[in-house]
Amino acid sequence: MGQKVNPTGFRTGVMVGWKSRWYASKREFAELLVEDQKVRNFIKKRKDRGGRPMYPMIAKIEIERTRDEVKVVLHSARPGVLIGRKGERVEELQTELQNLTGRRINLKIEEIGRPEVVAQLVAEDIAEQLQKRASFRRTMKRTMEQTMEAGAKGIKIQLAGRLGGAEMARREKQIAGSIPLSTLRAKIDYGFAEAKIAQGHIGIQVWINQGMYSEDEIDGVDAQAGQTPKVPKRSYKR
Repeated sequence: MGQKVNPTGFRTGVMVGWKSRWYASKREFAELLVEDQKVRNFIKKRKDRGGRPMYPMIAKIEIERTRDEVKVVLHSARPGVLIGRKGERVEELQTELQNLTGRRINLKIEEIGRPEVVAQLVAEDIAEQLQKRASFRRTMKRTMEQTMEAGAKGIKIQLAGRLGGAEMARREKQIAGSIPLSTLRAKIDYGFAEAKIAQGHIGIQVWINQGMYSEDEIDGVDAQAGQTPKVPKRSYKR
């Protein structure tokens, strides 16, 4: 069996920065880690009365902590929906997060320019279409065409579950362009979502090749600086 490494975890600390950026003592670390997860779940899984996500099209949630406050950065393709009229939805979310954590929250929203090449948003879009009973093959093909037209170097989509309402679960995979999963310099974005249909859950994995990392984008400077310097060995005279 081929074992696959999560491309985000594979590059974190080398080419990609951490999604949670803070330091804590050993005593507080576990508690703050659980708190981060609570914040992420609250934002991603919050539903309105119609059962739709209250804060849609969020690709990534970054958390930074200082002694005084917690800074939460939301990367969204639809910032207008998150902000609301005169910023009322942001203030409402900020208050709810403060009640959840018991800390002062500083909320920041950043817009995503090209959602077609962001793997998490593509996976969630496929899940939404499958829940509307769209054909999974047609959905995969259309999504791949849109992503490649948006400027991606390659895309791979894998669905797993009772596809098309079949009795037995199986996997279907489609690839377009190049997806070099082992090349650290390749900017591979990974996303996962679940489509909850009548027959059961369908897992959706998306890998998108966004090109190569430039020198400015690499977050692994510390790792490079920590390498042993290549100095010539000292020659001893007898």
